[in-house]
Amino acid sequence: MGIVRKVLGVVILIGIGLVGAGPALAVRPVDVVVADRAGVLDRNILLPAVQGIDFHEPTRVAVYTYNGTAADNLNEEVLRFARAEHPEWISADGQKWADGLFIFALDPAGRHVGTYLGEDRKVSPEQRDDIQNAAKELLRDAQWTDGTIAGIKRGAELISQPWYRSTAVLITAWTTAAAAAAGAAAWLIMRWRTRAASRKELARGDASYSNVSLDLQVTELNANTIPGSSRYGGSVLEKHRTFLARYNTATELSRQVHAFPSRDLGRRPNLKLVRAYADAAAELDALDDVISDTNALLNRGSSWAAAWDRQLAPFRADLAGLEQLLGQRHSEGDSATAAALRSFRGQSQREIERWTSELADGAISPETALDRLRDARTELSELLKNHADTVIEGFARNEKEATLMRKEMESAQAGPKDRFGRAYEPSILGTVYPSYYFFSVPTFNAGFNTGVGNVSNARGGESTTGYGGGGGSFSGSGSSSGF
Repeated sequence: MGIVRKVLGVVILIGIGLVGAGPALAVRPVDVVVADRAGVLDRNILLPAVQGIDFHEPTRVAVYTYNGTAADNLNEEVLRFARAEHPEWISADGQKWADGLFIFALDPAGRHVGTYLGEDRKVSPEQRDDIQNAAKELLRDAQWTDGTIAGIKRGAELISQPWYRSTAVLITAWTTAAAAAAGAAAWLIMRWRTRAASRKELARGDASYSNVSLDLQVTELNANTIPGSSRYGGSVLEKHRTFLARYNTATELSRQVHAFPSRDLGRRPNLKLVRAYADAAAELDALDDVISDTNALLNRGSSWAAAWDRQLAPFRADLAGLEQLLGQRHSEGDSATAAALRSFRGQSQREIERWTSELADGAISPETALDRLRDARTELSELLKNHADTVIEGFARNEKEATLMRKEMESAQAGPKDRFGRAYEPSILGTVYPSYYFFSVPTFNAGFNTGVGNVSNARGGESTTGYGGGGGSFSGSGSSSGF
């Protein structure tokens, strides 16, 4: 630790030296011009914010928006607009952008953002991407004014940036000075985090293992009275046949992990073993609850109503989460498939009450009630698949994007998995049917959000340079990309 402190002290001194390497100018924009042809910016917020941004050198800022299409070349459109309405933005020879100029352009309809600079203000292509990326998260959320401000603010940091503040210089200096400290500190931090994670996993495993151990005799009694002739009872009993063997495995894992000295919990191989113990105990804890519920429900024991409520819980949660799913951006909440989901929700909420009433009266058997629940969840899965097609069709611009989104949806349909790739819903239906059988609202959301995010990132990574057929020999510094 003493060595780490000394090296970190040297790093801090170097940092102070870099920060004090020389004075940096803080210059407000010489002029700010806003041509908001798309009508998406709030000038009352935008103008004061941009006028208050500090640049390293006197800079004229121009903001241009228009509503184009996904197929448009924003670079070409910005040049066309400049030639037609702001020729002062172009150099005297007509080949470059004017000196001292920074243009931030936005196409909210076609979802493009662009940055263009005079020759004396131009930055590297990577820095142009950096400026555009600074705005994209806000732009994706339709925060047009805030996104524009964020992009211009990042531009002010990078345009004419003093050498000692450049990312490359800072990274080189800090990397060279901090190499030894970083190695030592990283090792210490990794050990500390691993030890903390091991203790957390150990506590999780102990809680589940304790529950299973205390209920072991009750679990055996419950299993012995489950009717094997029931198709649901028979499937749960199949799981129970390995219960004791798995419990013995968990017991052996418990013995091993509790034998570790405290310092050894900081080793990653030991963390892996502790996690294996915690996962094994947690799965057993869930399974003994399912065995108890199966016995209570199929034999109409005194706690059958509570057991039935636990079987309904995943379905009720799906129905309750539909409106939030349909209300998020890009979710096509006004589509026919969305209407079908809302109609199904209302119908199912009434059906749940009817099934419960009939089950209480003895009008239907527990197996029939579970069959109806299975059928309803299967129907919801189909409706969600149909709506996934609608969402993909609405968001994807081409087959490549549609394939990417479809892949994420299909992956989500397989169900949530733990770190070892297993998926399990602690219910009778979750025990009887494979994880991919039901498509739930949480897994739809997971696939939807990942798919939209991956497609958006792919769009954002496609930078366009050049000014199209209308640009002629114009070669001003600038580019655009999607968001």
